Amino acid sequence: YFSTVEINSSFYILLSEKFYKGLSESSPSEFLFSLKMYRGVTHKHMLNPKLIGDEFDAFFKSIAPLKQAKKLGAILIQMPPVPREKVSWFDSFLDLLPKGYRYAVEFRDPSWLEKDIYKTLEERGIAYTVVDEPLLPPLILKTSNFLYIRWHGRGESPWYYYHYSIEELSEWVKRLQDFLSRENVDLILGYFNNHFRGFAPHNALQMMTLLGITNRRQREKLQEMDKYFKSLPQKALKSLREIVAKGDLEGALVFLAGEKRFERSKEISDENVSFKIEGESIVATVKNYRVEIDVKNRRIFHDCENWKKSAESKRFCKHLVKLFLKMPRDISIKILEDIAGNIDDWSFEY
Repeated sequence: YFSTVEINSSFYILLSEKFYKGLSESSPSEFLFSLKMYRGVTHKHMLNPKLIGDEFDAFFKSIAPLKQAKKLGAILIQMPPVPREKVSWFDSFLDLLPKGYRYAVEFRDPSWLEKDIYKTLEERGIAYTVVDEPLLPPLILKTSNFLYIRWHGRGESPWYYYHYSIEELSEWVKRLQDFLSRENVDLILGYFNNHFRGFAPHNALQMMTLLGITNRRQREKLQEMDKYFKSLPQKALKSLREIVAKGDLEGALVFLAGEKRFERSKEISDENVSFKIEGESIVATVKNYRVEIDVKNRRIFHDCENWKKSAESKRFCKHLVKLFLKMPRDISIKILEDIAGNIDDWSFEY
């Protein structure tokens, strides 16, 4: 249904060449993958040319399969949320970037939104990343031969868990049409922030329809999704709240993890679980994995691979299930009540 996607996991870890080769071989011939540059370069070393060496080289080496297959959209350089004076070597970093790639820079502090910065990008053919979010203006600028847009959302807790209305999308259609009436670009790459409820593909198809660029298959899928969202007034979460309200701990955990993971949690012995509860903070070890639950700030951290794969969709792994079964029942139920009632406020981290 789509011809491009932005990979966010490339920001968190250095993915392997094998991974990107697999993407290339399993995707349609003209599909484009945009990648978020590794945070070791952008955030850990703050783009400092004197520090980024190995991680910078490793990132570009890993993405070679996509480049060779002509399936690389753009490389997104998301800046850390700091004032520009903290990154005085910005120009030098840009000059280090290998030629032959599309680059887009996303600024996250207003101090960067100045004419000299726009000129710096334009001189190097690097795209200014257009954003829709509460913290920065929805400025559309041409600094390259392509346009890169990220619709983050306009929510509050957090703002990137958001489902745009048709009216909000229509505002963007007008902005884009006005821009394109004045400027020419070879390519537009636009992405909606993904959410475990499927908001991103729905909004993307809506935007494409408003722009008049959908085919019959896409329009039919949009109609199907429209029906789904109209018939889904929190049905799933309502079910979870009802299960928890009955004190059915096991039922709630099956709901959050699925039957298979729930059953696999029973294979973990009690001796492999330890935890310490201090007020609204819980620190635990399940087998060799760490779990941190911060009830006050609605945050769960865990470091197993299944958790990493499921965190975005807010699903429990077998280790979380085992921990909740092992903790005092009243505490587990209380936490699950809060999760069921405030799912969008809870952060599942790894």
